[in-house]
Amino acid sequence: MWFANFFIAGSITMVLPFISLYIEEFGNFTDSYVQTWSGWIFGITFVTAFIFSPVWGRIGDKYGRKKILIISASGLGLSVLLMGFASSVWELFLLRLFMGIFTGFIPMSQAMISTQTPRRIAGQVLGTLQTGSITGALMGPLLGGVLADAFGYASTFKWISITIFLSGIIVLFGVREILIQFSDENQEQVSYSTKEVLMHIIRNPVLLVVMLISTLVQIAHFSIQPILSLYVAEIHGPASIAFYSGMAFSAAGLGNLLMAKRWGRLGDRIGYTKIMIFLLFMAGIVYLPGAFVTNIWQLVVLRFLLGISIGGLVPVRVAYIRQEAPLSMQGEVLGYNTSLRFLGNIIGPALGGMLAGFFGFSAVFFVTSGLLLIGGVIMLGAWYKHEYEGKRTHSLSSS
Repeated sequence: MWFANFFIAGSITMVLPFISLYIEEFGNFTDSYVQTWSGWIFGITFVTAFIFSPVWGRIGDKYGRKKILIISASGLGLSVLLMGFASSVWELFLLRLFMGIFTGFIPMSQAMISTQTPRRIAGQVLGTLQTGSITGALMGPLLGGVLADAFGYASTFKWISITIFLSGIIVLFGVREILIQFSDENQEQVSYSTKEVLMHIIRNPVLLVVMLISTLVQIAHFSIQPILSLYVAEIHGPASIAFYSGMAFSAAGLGNLLMAKRWGRLGDRIGYTKIMIFLLFMAGIVYLPGAFVTNIWQLVVLRFLLGISIGGLVPVRVAYIRQEAPLSMQGEVLGYNTSLRFLGNIIGPALGGMLAGFFGFSAVFFVTSGLLLIGGVIMLGAWYKHEYEGKRTHSLSSS
């Protein structure tokens, strides 16, 4: 499953560096036209993914997640293959929309692994799985650029589709799913209605906050991405701008890669909620100095520290959901969690661009840091109320 996630994450990110350049091949367009459509074509995938993630999660709960992973890989591979034959902006837009329907491979793999893994080591295993997608995401843009230079943009899409289909083959022949069977003596329900799933989330305030934090973390992660290269140019100058921008992007991924498994293991030992609270405060603190950097190396170090903190939040959140949601509804709950993540992917770039346009680059760091710190406070409050006030109330009622 690690290799499948590696191929999927790498394949999806391979196309990001040259989507705008591919659009330019469709006609003689103005810079404004290309930039506008690049944004729409990039974002539409997250919109459809936001809608369909809970649907796939519910189907996975009912029929098995391995089948959904194969369908997802097939849909992704087909959509990317057809992008290599696109001849207009609208065709590329519709194919990216179609791609979003199936962009749930990595979250679904997390759901599958979480249900197949003992609770005591869920964080460690999910952290290891996370390193596969991170490694692919780090290498994807680099390999995509090399392929595009060597074979052209259209051919690169076709080559990328092969790696996605390969991921589906790996799952088909290399992954075994043990479907959970519930006996009459087992207190676990075989299935839940959508209303019951939503009520379970709402009635568990810590779980609800954890899922809302998913949106917040993605907003924080994506708010700086549309303007990072411009910010690098401002503090470093135009020399080798692509190289230094890539370094700033990759620094966060490297920190994520190094620490995701370790945070998951620590969460298994001392509690997932405690780790999430700590990482939210850490992320908020290391985000703020980004507004005051004066050279590129300061920014790279801060991005590395941000990657360390935000990277640990993904496996720990999924492990917590694994702990709090009954097995027969975990796929749908994780589907809602994935939808909230994609919502953050949509809001983050728009918020970052708006703040930078009206108030300057520093405003992005100030606001994002504040949002992360507020998230930490909310998480701390929900955890305290659940852990201490709840126990105190129970103790008094018992007396």
